[in-house]
Amino acid sequence: MKSAELFVKCLEAEGVTQVFAVPGEENLDLVEALRESSIKLIVTRHEQGAGFMAACYGRLTGKPGVCLSTLGPGATNLVTPAAYAELGAMPMVLITGQKPIKTSKQGHFQIVDVVDLMRPVTRYTRQVVSGETIPARMREAFRRAEEERPGATHLEVPEDILRETVSATPVQASQTRRPVAEEKAVARAVAAIEKARRPLLMIGAGANRKMTSRMLRVLVDKTAIPFFSTQMGKGVVGETDCWMGTAALSDGDYVHRVIEHADCIVNVGHDVVEKPPFLMRDDKRTVIHINFSSAAVDPVYFPQIEVVGDIANAIWQIGERISVQSHWDFEFFHRVRTAMLEDLDSGRSLDGFPVHPRRLVHAVRNAMPEDGIVSLDNGLYKVWFARNYRTTRPNTLLLDNALATMGAGLPVAMAARLVHPDRKVLAVCGDGGFMMNSQELETAVRLKLDLVVLILRDDAYGMIRWKQKDMDLPDFGMDFGNPDFVRYAESYGAHGHRVESTGQLEKLLHECLEAGGVQVIDCPIDYSDSQPELMQRIAQRASKLTP
Repeated sequence: MKSAELFVKCLEAEGVTQVFAVPGEENLDLVEALRESSIKLIVTRHEQGAGFMAACYGRLTGKPGVCLSTLGPGATNLVTPAAYAELGAMPMVLITGQKPIKTSKQGHFQIVDVVDLMRPVTRYTRQVVSGETIPARMREAFRRAEEERPGATHLEVPEDILRETVSATPVQASQTRRPVAEEKAVARAVAAIEKARRPLLMIGAGANRKMTSRMLRVLVDKTAIPFFSTQMGKGVVGETDCWMGTAALSDGDYVHRVIEHADCIVNVGHDVVEKPPFLMRDDKRTVIHINFSSAAVDPVYFPQIEVVGDIANAIWQIGERISVQSHWDFEFFHRVRTAMLEDLDSGRSLDGFPVHPRRLVHAVRNAMPEDGIVSLDNGLYKVWFARNYRTTRPNTLLLDNALATMGAGLPVAMAARLVHPDRKVLAVCGDGGFMMNSQELETAVRLKLDLVVLILRDDAYGMIRWKQKDMDLPDFGMDFGNPDFVRYAESYGAHGHRVESTGQLEKLLHECLEAGGVQVIDCPIDYSDSQPELMQRIAQRASKLTP
């Protein structure tokens, strides 16, 4: 058979069910092989859309999402999604085409060194130089993408290699299990937690696995040790009792008072790509690192105790060994929690128009079911969703706090809907981020997705304007114009709506979530009170709480 057919059979052997792609001349043999396979080809309008969708597929399923592009500009357009998946620990395999490498009549037309280009943003990148090596290269790309920590891998397949006749067959995946944490390391961690007076759990993105989530819930229920999460760790444990907040603001929030008061922080599944929301001081607290791999030491992160191995098993071992201690003192933690919840709830009464971001978060939370999925693009509103949006299930608030790129919110929501066709999905995008990949509305309509897109319009780069003001710089260079988003949505065959009052927003969200099809909502938003002054007021209220 042709190498292209073998390539697709290898994808099938890896369990791939869909490939997100922008076709090109150099990958037409692959496209034809996909036509005759069990794999669904999902054609997007831009390679970024394909890449972000593949990364989200990997994030939600744990299996590598696959995206396909041609050479040159098609491949360079995948650099941002590759970095998004690699920094965000999302398993993804990128496949790019290339001109023939044995003989080419086109000189260097469209040729860049894509393998070297991908090297800094992937953990494995290779050019396939022989059809017979496809099975080994494919298995290695998937194996490396699925490792702990997961990430992006890349294969470049030249046009002439895809047309070779080959006799090789797919390499089957080996059966493996992650190593478990060493018993003495677990014992040291348990002893440190039991000795502490004010232990605190910190939950990061690496804990976002089904079994780890269950084991953490059991541990919290047994010990009542308070916990908080990083932004990408939201929902791993339901944010009900014992939840102390999310590290969303840079400093000074209620959760930082809890962190300052803790004398032992158990750091579960976190790495420094998300930056720990505390500065370590040797004389003040013990930090315990629980993760699949040892800690990457950083000036703000150098844990004294490490428990390395399968996180779920480590938490289970700790839960089996640990005893509730009479000297544990969580009184101050719970006072801070009460004040924090009052602050979070205060946003419900903000009925001015345009909509305040804190009021917006409450409207979305009230409209979405518990298992509904909210996909955030990147902008100032992300801070308020991370801080104020309470989740009870994993992966119901999808945000990126690693690469933190704009333009991903809509494609990620589309992939979430494909993975979970029975759940409500809402994309929340600033007008700046939405317009970076807004053409994917056509893809969503063509795929007949039921999807709501909430566009927060302030006609500016609001996050950067906030930072500009925080730096005492004059307001300059942040404004832009927008299309009529209602008519824009309708031109793609979607349904367009415009929010005319704050009271209308929640009702409109409910209606659109039930209506089906692609629903686009243009919502004016007011960031004027989301500037440094608001952060300062929160910090001032939090600082008044004393042990």
